[in-house]
Amino acid sequence: MLAGSARPAASLSSLSSAFHNLSLASRRNFSTTLPSQRTRTLPDYIPPYPYGPRYTFKQADSGLYGGATIQFGNKISKGRNEGKTRRIWKPNIRKEKLYSEALEKWLDLKHRVLRTIKKEGGLDQYLLSDKPSRIKELGIFGWGLRWKVMTSKAMRKRFEEERKELGLEKPATFKEYLARHTMEQQVQAAAEDAEQPPAEIKVTVAADTPSETAPAPNLNTA
Repeated sequence: MLAGSARPAASLSSLSSAFHNLSLASRRNFSTTLPSQRTRTLPDYIPPYPYGPRYTFKQADSGLYGGATIQFGNKISKGRNEGKTRRIWKPNIRKEKLYSEALEKWLDLKHRVLRTIKKEGGLDQYLLSDKPSRIKELGIFGWGLRWKVMTSKAMRKRFEEERKELGLEKPATFKEYLARHTMEQQVQAAAEDAEQPPAEIKVTVAADTPSETAPAPNLNTA
């Protein structure tokens, strides 16, 4: 009797635990829809990207896609099934790896941009191009890589050598620039104050203030 009564109790406990794990709220493990992609942002210490993040095909901001994006259009059919059907063309993405001499590490990129990088002479030259079309093609991810390349030790050494070859002066540091800018503002303020001579200031003040020897007005109307 004891063994028989223990079996229903065990089955009831397992059944209750099974129902306890069920939930009416949807979970990502059982959902067939894709999760919403977050808009990529840059850290505060990196200058802001002039063209902003992508709002369509957001995954292009997570790598060097070479301007690849989704294209929307219509498929026009003729014959028995004549009509127009809405269609989407997605880019063919193939991953590649390329070495960056400035960062001294391998970086992942897409095959579409590999041909342009070879024409430029390397990944670092591709990232340092100043063309507006290239800046727009880089996206947020490429903009962050561009900043890392420009602030790397190897690239700073290269900029220093080019500056010496061209005979240019050493650029001022931020503290030197701030001190010079403050000095210029002080000199400009002193020059503006010295534009008006002291004599003119006296005359102006005397004209504005009433004279003590001025006769009182005659109010007798008789």
